Amino acid sequence: MAPTLLAASVAIVRQHDVLLIERARAPSQGLWTLPGGRLEVGETAEACAIREIKEELGLTIFGVKPLRLMTHGQFQLQVFGTQVFEGEIMPDAAEVRAWRWVRPHQLSALKTTPGLGEVVQAAFRIFDRT
Repeated sequence: MAPTLLAASVAIVRQHDVLLIERARAPSQGLWTLPGGRLEVGETAEACAIREIKEELGLTIFGVKPLRLMTHGQFQLQVFGTQVFEGEIMPDAAEVRAWRWVRPHQLSALKTTPGLGEVVQAAFRIFDRT
């Protein structure tokens, strides 16, 4: 049985930093990760990513580029990247315990979701070419 696409997340890159959130609830409660969430019925991964960033952080994002498709058991997560966003970060306290801009070399000091370092590296690689 093929994995089912269940969620989307976004690496929001600002010059030398990426925006991370600390999850406020399960399944990744207490871990630092990219913002994002589950797809709604009939929603594309890109639409989910845009909606989730607006809901979790109050930001509007543009020009998302697919970075990586990650598989966790029978579920898949589509990760996007962008450098284009507007608005003021206003986190949803039910979803986001904390947020911060992080340089890639700082990831090792944080308790993160599996594979986050590789995804962040992929985001910086794709934007180095643009």
